[in-house]
Parts: sequence; C-alpha cells; structure tokens
Amino acid sequence: MTDASTHPISAPTVPSAGRLRPLGIDEVAITGGFWHERQRANRGATLAHVERWLEREGWIRNFDLAASGGIVEQRRGREFADSEVYKYLEAVAWELGRAPDDELEARLRRIVARVAAAQEPDGYLNTNFGRAGQAPRWSDLAWGHELYCLGHLFQAAAARHRTAPDADDGLVGVAARAADLVCEVFGEGGIASVCGHAEIETALVELGRALGEPRYVEQARLFVERRGTGTLPAIEFGPAYFQDDVPVRESTVMRGHAVRANYLASGAADVAVETGDAPLLDALVTQWRTTVARRTYITGGQGAHHQDEAFGADFELPSDRAYSETCAGIASVQFSWRLLLARGGAEYADLIERTLYNVVATSPSDEGTVFYYANTLHQRTPGAPADPDAAVPRAESSLRAPWFSVACCPPNVARTLASLAAYVATADDDGVQLHQFAPSTVRTSLGGGRSVALAVDTEYPRAGEVSVTIGESPGGEWALSLRVPAWAEGARCVVEAADGSREEVPATPGYAVVRREFASGDRVVLSLPMAPRVTRPDPRIDAVRGTIAVERGPEVYALESVDLPGGADVADAELVADEPPREADGRVVAMLRLREHPDAAWPFGTAQAPASGAPVEVPLVPYHSWAQRGPSTMRVWIPEAG
Repeated sequence: MTDASTHPISAPTVPSAGRLRPLGIDEVAITGGFWHERQRANRGATLAHVERWLEREGWIRNFDLAASGGIVEQRRGREFADSEVYKYLEAVAWELGRAPDDELEARLRRIVARVAAAQEPDGYLNTNFGRAGQAPRWSDLAWGHELYCLGHLFQAAAARHRTAPDADDGLVGVAARAADLVCEVFGEGGIASVCGHAEIETALVELGRALGEPRYVEQARLFVERRGTGTLPAIEFGPAYFQDDVPVRESTVMRGHAVRANYLASGAADVAVETGDAPLLDALVTQWRTTVARRTYITGGQGAHHQDEAFGADFELPSDRAYSETCAGIASVQFSWRLLLARGGAEYADLIERTLYNVVATSPSDEGTVFYYANTLHQRTPGAPADPDAAVPRAESSLRAPWFSVACCPPNVARTLASLAAYVATADDDGVQLHQFAPSTVRTSLGGGRSVALAVDTEYPRAGEVSVTIGESPGGEWALSLRVPAWAEGARCVVEAADGSREEVPATPGYAVVRREFASGDRVVLSLPMAPRVTRPDPRIDAVRGTIAVERGPEVYALESVDLPGGADVADAELVADEPPREADGRVVAMLRLREHPDAAWPFGTAQAPASGAPVEVPLVPYHSWAQRGPSTMRVWIPEAG
C-alpha cells in the first residue's frame, strides 16, 4: 500500500492509498515522439481554437449575462454549456503546470473572473437555472446537468490547486463554495437523488483529496450509493441509460450511456479507495472485465448505439454504426487508470494504451483544430469536408469538424492531452513502473525519500525498442518494471550495465521487472515485436463474422479507398489471410482481392462474383490517421477472401 499523502502530486487522480502512486506532470515529462507532437498541437492550436469557439458560441458570455441579469433572453448553448468552459480551464491549468506562460495565465485569469462573477452568494453556480425567468435550481436532475457542470468546475479547480497551489485567481474558492452548497443540499436529510449524467462523483472526491475535505468524499459516496435505486424519472431509453436500474455494487457489466457509465465507475472507484470499500472495488473490477470481454471495440472504443450513445448488448459491436464516442474513450481511460492505481495489473494499462492510440488520438486532426465526436469503424460513403465556420451536429460529420452543437469532445481531448504525462509512470516504495512508452524523463522519490531519475528513449510505436537509462539511483536495490503488452509474445528485456555486463530478464506479457542496485548509466532495453498481425473477432460478434483486422503494436489499422487502385471501394476488397500483412518502406501493406458486386434483381441467394484479377498489395493506415487525406470510405474489419 502506497500512501500518497506525503507527496504533493500534480496529476488528475491522486488517491490517498493504493497499490501504486501516480506521478505528476512535474515528475514526468513527455519529450518527443507521437504524444509529444499531440501535446504540441494541443498547446499551440487546440487551446486557442477551443477558447475562440467558446467565445463565438456565447458560452463564456453566458457567465457575463448571469452576472448582469440578462441571462434569460440571451443565454446560448445547451444546458451543459458551462461544463465546456470548465474543461477548457482544466486543460489550461495542466498546460501551465507543464510550462508557465504569461499569456496563457492571463487568459485563464480573465475567464475565471467572469465565471466567479456569476456565482450566487450561497455558492450556486449555473447559467441555465435559478434566476428569474429560468427553471428553479435542481428542478431537472435527470437532464439539467447542474451537478455534472459543477463536477467539471471541481476538476478544473483541483487541477489549478495541484499545479499552482498559491494562485490567487479565485478558482479554487469558487469551487469550494459550490461544493459546500452541494453537500448542504444533497447530503443526509437533503435531496436524496443523483445527477442524470454522472461526473460529480469523481470530481467531489478529487476536490476533497486536493483540499483535504472529507465532506466532499462523503457526498460522493452518497451519490454512488443512491445510483441504481430509481431516484430518476422513467425515460424512453429506460433507467439503464442513467445507470439507475441496478446499484453500482450489484452490477456485473457496464450499460447505458457509455460516458455516464465510465464516469460513474471512475467516481465509484475513487469512493471505494478513499473509504476502504474492497467489495465495491471488487464489483467495479468485475464490471471492467466483463465490459472489456463483451462490449468493447477492437479500438478500445465503447458505445454501440447512436440513439442513446450507449453500450449495446453483449457482443453487439457493429462497425458501420459504431458510436464509440471520444468522450467515452477518455472516460474509459480514467476508469482503467483508477483500477491500475488501486490494484496494479498490466491489463488496465493495455486498455489505456489501446484507447489512447485508437480513440483519443483519432479524434483530433494532426493540426488539432478539427475533431471526431464519434469514431466509426466502417465508413460506407465518402463525406464532405465540414464547414470551418459552422458547428455541426455531434455525429453527423463523416470527416472531422471544428465544433459541435454538443461540444464535449474538443475540450475533453484538450484536458486529456495536457495531463497525459501523468498516465506514463507510477511508483511505489519498491520502485518505478512504466506503463506507457514515449520519449520522456522521470524524476521521483521512492520510500524513504530515495531519489530516482531516468530517461526513456524510443520511437514507439514506429519501432519496438524502448531504452531506459538510469540517471540517478539511490543505494540499495529497487525495481524498474516495464509493461509488456498482451500482444507482445516474444518480447525481450536486457540490462546493459554501465560496467559493460549484460543480463537478460523475463519479458512475458505483464511486466518485465528488473530488480538490482542500479548505477548511473545502466540501461534497460525492452524490445517488443512489432510485425503486423492478423486479428479475428469472437464469432459471437455477428456484425464482423468472417472478417479480419490488422494490428501492429498498439495501433489498429484501416483500409481507405484512396489507397485502392482504379477507383475501387473498400466494399470491393477482401483480405488474403494466407499472405500475411507486412511492412514495406515504413508502411503496413496487405494483400487484397478486389471483387465486383453488380446489383441483382434480388440480393439473396445469388452467386458471389469472381475476384477481378490477381491479388494486389495495398497500404493500410493507422486508424487514428484515417481521413487526413480528404473524403474516403474506410473499414477496419475486412472480409476474408474465400
């Protein structure tokens, strides 16, 4: 058990106890490679893009109107628009924690001042409820998102407190006053209900951890225990949409709205850790395992339904109707991370990696100014580029769009990328654990204040070698653990000591653990097999039976029509499985047969048309990079040639 209370940590999740201790963005820095480029685009372009749209859409101005009394007639945006402002503030707080910047600091302070001006004397803060001409406070807990919005305010404040504990901008005070009101209104003897969109649970715990306020943790516990007891009204999607059908500790699988489900699970995990509730944590582990085994896409995406943005039934994972919302992927990362900290286990880090590369990295363009809301695995018709000056409906664009009428994803991506270094490594009294691979530096302390510093050099995922050089090491033995992904059968791990000696250590899927008295200059090299591999689906997934996917390392690959010869479409392609995909000139290529499909008078019982010509070798692209070259059709699961 690692006690985090003795170490101030600049990270989104800082449990008071657990198997592993997170390392903050002041302890870990991503210095190059894939994720460094994403972080650079996030800081250099995405933050300004998000702020510009928040101003343009009037969502920041809502706070000005609330402060001046003109809110009823002029308020703009959906009922949850406040939350997007708070997510933006959280993203900026993490970015300032990574590297101070006077201009960015000033932008944060200006918006915080506008938010603070709208807060009521008793701490209430929402631009859509509670004023003359608006619905009363707390009058629509199912759909109003009041508590959800406050949750994102609390997370922004926790980020600010952890990255700038002496800041005098007032954000933390605004959040604390609002949290005090929530405890008063929804505590024992108060309104015995929950928010229709879970989120405040994990936010209350995190704010309570940051400020040392146990009342906030207790209120989160009350919300978790009330969930699933039927406190919310009946709706057409059923109570499972709100996760209000079964108590959290009795559920065996995640269901309903996928973002809500993952946020609730994250909050419940936080509550379980802070209260020492092992049975609750056990129930959440069961939910995670069942959901991964039956209700998660190959990309790590979750949510098979468009109409309710929800999980489907077991093995209901259609490719062309995959919703796989970006925010659900981010929330899944948060849930998996909490279980990793609490229990350890490479399986949690494996899913985080899969989801980061194939959902979170897929949403933003390389430039960081257009985004996917939903992440389909099969695009049947080429889309039209989105208007750069118009917001689009949340899932209607087949190409990335600059903004959405429901714009939860862009600021959610921004805050995730800004804090991403906090998901790279952990520590305990015995050593350091590397869970995600990127060029990075790690400097932290083990038990007893023993300082450790190391540098990671890698071109992952382009190459499979991960080299860790020890820069500073205390006396005595300690353990360096490097995750070996489940797909990495045949991995090798070698210790190249500064004195010239070499030692190979076991590197089976899980963690390669090197325990020794390290010296400065020692190097540990993990070599992961990166050859492209063919993956077949569970036969119970009806939608993709008889198809094949191609993966390489942590990346899922896709076939795009722009890479097919002669104007062929992905619907014409079949993958020749007995000629495995390979790498050529830095690209993954696969052997395909192209087959014409002329229309028949009746599309059943007809003979399959013969393949046209010899197989052709066609490049595949990492799924996260699809649609970067303009409109195309695309598929991840490719039919197997007969």
